[in-house]
Amino acid sequence: MLREVGGFAVLLGIAAVPSLAQNSDFGITVPVTVSGGALRSGRLQSDDPSVSPFAEGFRVMLYPTLKLGSHWFAYSALQVRLSPYFYYDADDPERELYTNTIQAYIGYTTRTEKTTVVVKAGRLATAFGSFALRYDDTDNPLLDQPLPYVSELPLRGDQLPCGTTDLLSQYYGYVQASCGGRPGWGSGLAPVTLYGLPGVQVEAARGHFDGRLQLTASSPSISEYSTTRLSYAQWTAGAGYTIRQGTRIGVSAFRGPYLDRAVASFLPVGTSVRDFPATGIGVDGQWARGRWNVNGEWQRFQYDLPTFGVSPSTTTGYVEAKSVITPRLYVAGRVGYLKNGGVTDGAMVSAAQYAPTLTSLELGAGVWLRRNLLLKGSYEWLRTEGETGNQDNVVGLELVANIHAINWAFH
Repeated sequence: MLREVGGFAVLLGIAAVPSLAQNSDFGITVPVTVSGGALRSGRLQSDDPSVSPFAEGFRVMLYPTLKLGSHWFAYSALQVRLSPYFYYDADDPERELYTNTIQAYIGYTTRTEKTTVVVKAGRLATAFGSFALRYDDTDNPLLDQPLPYVSELPLRGDQLPCGTTDLLSQYYGYVQASCGGRPGWGSGLAPVTLYGLPGVQVEAARGHFDGRLQLTASSPSISEYSTTRLSYAQWTAGAGYTIRQGTRIGVSAFRGPYLDRAVASFLPVGTSVRDFPATGIGVDGQWARGRWNVNGEWQRFQYDLPTFGVSPSTTTGYVEAKSVITPRLYVAGRVGYLKNGGVTDGAMVSAAQYAPTLTSLELGAGVWLRRNLLLKGSYEWLRTEGETGNQDNVVGLELVANIHAINWAFH
């Protein structure tokens, strides 16, 4: 950890160098986004009421990019975060420093008169859905992320539940199943990860159509805090159609193993983790006109498990809207839900839902204090089915600065 932090510190030191370059087919750029945030939530006191409901953190995003002629390039998105920073960090009041690689790949692009093709290899943001590429704080008008990208389901890839009863005894983000795998409590699966997956991707665009095919060694459904990564090939694909400028509809899907090797010896004889895949399908849309921008997604996931006749499934959706009031001021809101399906185990024990439904509503605003300095805040209502009170609500502020730190051209 210290070595990684030291590397980031060197990059930050280099980022103080003023811009030197003009447009060129060869060059290095390192844009930087620095954000500081504060939040208040009863989530911080869920385990210890004596803990302060206030917390602060910071986030630094670095985007080193290398351009090598008209075809070859390298790109990365690197994160340093002191938590609690995100709203989902509020479930744990401990201050921890995280370093994450969101993207780091080599790319090749070629163009004809009507078609553009891009090939990427390295660590890639998932090709499933549309939100995963909006990882910069200026690309998200609010402070939280949609539920499928940050909720930790009461399922783990490195543990197996014994049946319906065992599954129902788990909690969001805090899981210890009983029928084999890595021991101890741990974080559950996020339906869609916001962090990089090792793999390759081909993208193509022609006219109003665009498409992408991604092959990775990890499932898009994986915990951010997982200490292991899968090593089973799987695919993700997506396509979109731009009806007119600002209006687009898209679809995406993925399928492949999500269980860890730690559970392999506990699976039924003659089967392997490949026989129990995770499957996701999704629809997304974007609409922009005048002062308004609207984004939305609908997604469904299924996680096949041994000894279950009906395996766990999850359906989610959200709609996000942003309205520009003045060139400096905007308001925004997002409403979403995450609903879990029914299950039936091998003993025919059933449940209508394997976990409670989550609903969220976040309202916020942002003001550009300067061209590269954004202050934004929001309040989020989060409800878990069957629970009352405002313990899970969060209010927060963020100050976001964009720095175009390095821009060197060479020939």
